[in-house]
Amino acid sequence: MKTYKVGDIVDIKANGSIQKGMPHKYYHGKTGVVYNVTKSSVGVIIHKIVGNRYLEKRVNLRVEHVKHSACRQEFLNRVKTNAAKKREAKAKGETVFLKRQPAKPREARIVKTVDNVPQTLAPVPYETFI
Repeated sequence: MKTYKVGDIVDIKANGSIQKGMPHKYYHGKTGVVYNVTKSSVGVIIHKIVGNRYLEKRVNLRVEHVKHSACRQEFLNRVKTNAAKKREAKAKGETVFLKRQPAKPREARIVKTVDNVPQTLAPVPYETFI
């Protein structure tokens, strides 16, 4: 059993073997923030799209149907690595670039046709066996 505190980011994942405190199917797979904790359940705030706006929905769920979100852990890991990079750069007297960059396009490749003759492909004719 994991402990949940107010402000934790959680993913809702319904467990079919426990029917009590189960979320509606809409909330399965959604991420929210814990706003209330009781001995066997947690209250989660979720933003639901209704029409052209977001509504804040408060859902009470049993702890079997929620789990800590990995997005928060990724953020904390990034904060640690950035702090380490800053310390190293400060010791060396350099500036460090901490912004995340999107993946760049792959470099171009050249396919040589010497000893690698292109092959013409054709579909296999359809045969019926009766």
